[in-house]
Amino acid sequence: MNLEEYYSKAKEKQKVHKKFLQKVKNKKPKKLDDSVLDIHNEVFDEINCLECANCCKTTGPLFTRQDITRIAKHFKIKEKEFEETYLRIDEDNDFVLKSVPCTFLDENNYCMIYDVRPKACREFPHTDRKNIYQINHLTIKNTLICPAAYEVVEKMMERINL
Repeated sequence: MNLEEYYSKAKEKQKVHKKFLQKVKNKKPKKLDDSVLDIHNEVFDEINCLECANCCKTTGPLFTRQDITRIAKHFKIKEKEFEETYLRIDEDNDFVLKSVPCTFLDENNYCMIYDVRPKACREFPHTDRKNIYQINHLTIKNTLICPAAYEVVEKMMERINL
């Protein structure tokens, strides 16, 4: 997958996607969540995240207190040590990685803490959420990061009648 080509295509479609998702929000079609979940599952059957890992290479997740506790325990270190070693506090007062690409991404795009990864990583790109119309701002942003999110929106445009 050529991420530069994908990004250009996604950037080009931003206005179209945004307009479509706004219509979805305004009309809230019946069974929207079911339709989008079907699309999400179909897309993730086709796309292998290990071939891309663009989310891990370009963005950092938020770390909740529960994430920090779980991951520190995994490393058998104190939470404070985990925070000092890997995290910083951002402008919104949230814990985020000190740097990207993600410290825990190996050279083969595998997550070295996959079983204990942050909630934000487990849920990304959030295209299987209930009431997806409520997170349009996030979906639009994620189409620029994640080819799967882009494909979900493209398939929504094909299949959801407004």
